[in-house]
Amino acid sequence: MLRLFKTELRELYAFLQRYSRETIVTCIAALCLALDEYHPIQPEWVNSLVYYAIIPILSIIFLLRRNPLNFGLRLGNWRLWGFHLAVIVILGLPILYAASRIPSVADYYTQVEFRLVRYSLEIAAYLFGWEFILRGFLLFGLKEKLGEASILVQMIPFVLLHFGKPEIEMVSTIIMGIYFGYVAYRSNSCWPAVIMHVFINITARVFVNLL
Repeated sequence: MLRLFKTELRELYAFLQRYSRETIVTCIAALCLALDEYHPIQPEWVNSLVYYAIIPILSIIFLLRRNPLNFGLRLGNWRLWGFHLAVIVILGLPILYAASRIPSVADYYTQVEFRLVRYSLEIAAYLFGWEFILRGFLLFGLKEKLGEASILVQMIPFVLLHFGKPEIEMVSTIIMGIYFGYVAYRSNSCWPAVIMHVFINITARVFVNLL
């Protein structure tokens, strides 16, 4: 029994050594999600920047000893992601308008006082944090070992972060999570995911609250 215990400890240690980078990335990402849930900071956009951007960036610098720019913060192939952005705008406008007419969506996103400029600035900061931890830190942190499969891994927490929102939106995040990850992976940048997510969010709010 003692020999088996020692053997398993050695195997566990060897596993963690082989996947040291991936272990740090996944554990930090999971920790940030837990901190967000149990120790939220107000306002929400500050909470997102601290837990989903600042802590991951600090872990890249001090734990992984890598350049944060290599985790999706570069501009990347802007011509490629510009094409995908155009697709999202063209297809997204009619889909978002139709979705805004669904009662569950309208009820969830209706605000008593909707101030477009203030909301846009705050949601841009908020969603940058979301996109960096998923389409930056997690995606590019796992890319070296998992390759394209990292696109599927980062989709899972993206879906989980939408629990509690309208069902149609939550289900759609399975598709959009893969798509955002694919575009970020292909273009070597998390910025297209940030821009697309901000566009979708603000457009949906405008359709619900101003039209």
